[in-house]
Amino acid sequence: MAATKRTIAIGMDYSSSSKAAARWAADNLLKSGDRVVLVHVLSKGADASHKELWKNTGSPLIPLPEFMEMNVQARYGVNPDKEVLEILQAAANSKKVEVVAKIYWGDAREKLCEAVDDLKVDAFVLGCRGLGPLKRALLGSVSNYVVNNATCPVTVVHSA
Repeated sequence: MAATKRTIAIGMDYSSSSKAAARWAADNLLKSGDRVVLVHVLSKGADASHKELWKNTGSPLIPLPEFMEMNVQARYGVNPDKEVLEILQAAANSKKVEVVAKIYWGDAREKLCEAVDDLKVDAFVLGCRGLGPLKRALLGSVSNYVVNNATCPVTVVHSA
C-alpha cells in the first residue's frame, strides 16, 4: 500500500513561537514525501504589488529555493527569517519533503482557516504567543480561533 502524500501547514509570522512550531513540525511530524506549506498572513494594509491580483486566493505557491532568495521581500512583501528557512531546508534535504510558501492578506484568523481548505491541509501547526487572559479577551487569540474553526487537526506549539 503506497503512502499518501500529506500536506502539513505551518502558520508563520517569524515570532519565537512560530519558529518553535517550525522546529517542532520538522522534528516530530514531517515524513518523507510530505508537502510543507509555510502560510503567511499579512495585514490588509501591508504593501504588496500583487495584492490586488491575489487578495482572494493568496499568492501562488512559492518553492523554498525561490522563497530563500533576497528579492522575496520586495516581490511578496515578507521578510523571511534565516533560522526558519534553515530548519525547513534541512527537513527538505533529510526527510525528502517538499517545502513551499503561500501568502495571504487579511485577518490572520480567517485566512489561516481558509488556507486549510484551499490547500487541503491534513495537519496544521502554529505557535502561540502566550497572551494572558485579558489580552486574549481584548485582542483575540489566533491559535484559539484556528483550533476551534479549522477543518483539520491543529497543533499549537508554545515557545520555550
